[in-house]
Amino acid sequence: MILIDDKLVSEDILEGEFVCNLGACKGACCVQGEEGAPLEEEELQILEDIYDKVAPYLTEAGRQTIAEKGTWEKAPESAFTGLATPLIDADNACAYVQYYDKGVAQCGIELAHLDGKIKFKKPISCHLYPIRITQQQFYDAVNYNRWEVCSPACTLGKELKVPLYQFLKEPLIRKYGEDFYEQLEGAAKFLDSDEGKEKPEKTIE
Repeated sequence: MILIDDKLVSEDILEGEFVCNLGACKGACCVQGEEGAPLEEEELQILEDIYDKVAPYLTEAGRQTIAEKGTWEKAPESAFTGLATPLIDADNACAYVQYYDKGVAQCGIELAHLDGKIKFKKPISCHLYPIRITQQQFYDAVNYNRWEVCSPACTLGKELKVPLYQFLKEPLIRKYGEDFYEQLEGAAKFLDSDEGKEKPEKTIE
């Protein structure tokens, strides 16, 4: 683990390779699982405020789910925030999913953002995936959530030689800022150096 300020970062994030391959996985992370995407407290009001502009980008089933459950719901069993996007009961897909390009699942919130309808891109947990953050009492635990549905992304990442932290540069900066990312990048370079390989448990603050 690497300690940067009050963030405890798994070395897997620095050493793993990853590039999303939607053509292969079809956006499975948006339609599989027992809970929706984890949400932060400040995102709840945002989802309510933007919903009218996002609704045209959702499926009928998604709009019906949100009409019944709301724009977010409590997820008491979640290991993350305890708040999540609602799921469509029929198939466990996120209510904010839309399907384009041969059945590839895409985020309706992000589609509205790309069309210039809203400034909010999508929940930060979605933007950061497969990184998951768990808030502890004194620090954030920043981990690589390995899931079989993302194996095509791991394969493509290895082929292109793209580290996970580089692939997720934009959301990491969005979450923690430029200074954090620069320190993360420095930690990765250290671990890749001869000195770092000799001392794999070195902590960088």
